[in-house]
Amino acid sequence: MKLNHEIDYKIIGEEMQCIEIELDPNETVIAEPGSFMMMEQDITMNTILGDGSSAEGGLFNKLFSAGKRLLTGENLFMTAYSNSGYEKKRVTFASPYPGKIIPLDLSELNGKIICQKDAFLCAAKGVSIGIEFQKKLGTGIFGGEGFIMQKLEGDGMAFVHAGGTIVEKVLKPGQMLKIDTGCLVAFTYQINYNIEFVGGIKNTLFGGEGIFYATLTGPGKVWIQSLPISRLASRIISYGTYKRKEEGSILGGLGNMLDGDGV
Repeated sequence: MKLNHEIDYKIIGEEMQCIEIELDPNETVIAEPGSFMMMEQDITMNTILGDGSSAEGGLFNKLFSAGKRLLTGENLFMTAYSNSGYEKKRVTFASPYPGKIIPLDLSELNGKIICQKDAFLCAAKGVSIGIEFQKKLGTGIFGGEGFIMQKLEGDGMAFVHAGGTIVEKVLKPGQMLKIDTGCLVAFTYQINYNIEFVGGIKNTLFGGEGIFYATLTGPGKVWIQSLPISRLASRIISYGTYKRKEEGSILGGLGNMLDGDGV
């Protein structure tokens, strides 16, 4: 018997996706603040402390659940959307940047998934959103984006968002995969996760990549994104502070004029 609410869903779009959740009467979905797009009549919205999975555990459990989210840099509160009517109703959430929404059926993934701290989008009520500290000192000090991660636990549906194209890898026992720490989205809890130094003075100084990468050893499944939001943001900032040079081109000067820059 499932403990989490059983929700139906439909993912809409290709590059800027949104997800439509269909709720039966009295069913609830929880979501990150700011992800709401639209909802039908009879859907009620309620701000809750933490993830709602410990709603019957008293104020202390609620504060503890919410405090764990603060450690991952997330909001102290989440939003619950419930169907208070007598027919099926729908609520829709939007992805925050170009990429894909990944549906995760926790009942088919042994009840637990580890994911990047900003990947969670929404989930069926009852799914617990906590933190996962990496146990090794080297991972903690040098892990960067991969140090403090979220863990999603339960037997319902959860949805995470990632940038660019999503690649799924199934690792056999003992099989290792090396990944840029920012490109790692999620993995099943049986995976052995660690951080390794790239090595080599030339690689460190001139390689153009990070000096650490994540190593994941099977068995288990891994989800990888081609465009981490940190990489996208750094490119946008670099282009935003770069002033074009005409280089003898008429179009270059025209471009500056259209941008409001002097020629």
